[in-house]
Amino acid sequence: MIEQIDKIEKIIDELLVNLGDMVMRLAHPHITRTREEREALARSVHQFSVCAATSKDPRVRQLAEDLEDMLKPRLRLVASR
Repeated sequence: MIEQIDKIEKIIDELLVNLGDMVMRLAHPHITRTREEREALARSVHQFSVCAATSKDPRVRQLAEDLEDMLKPRLRLVASR
């Protein structure tokens, strides 16, 4: 029974890696231009992070972290004169 559960968890982790890669591609600035698209992306990242929270696969955890970081606003340095 434990072996079957481990096998299912590995399959789910592979699905999460593939899903995370898709979300990452959708996060490209040329694809998410409108406010609605950015909001949809934020919802997708949140849902992915919820699923990834229980994963033991480091790839899934890293993808969740990368996706969450991607949503954080970028700071611009302004040169003072």
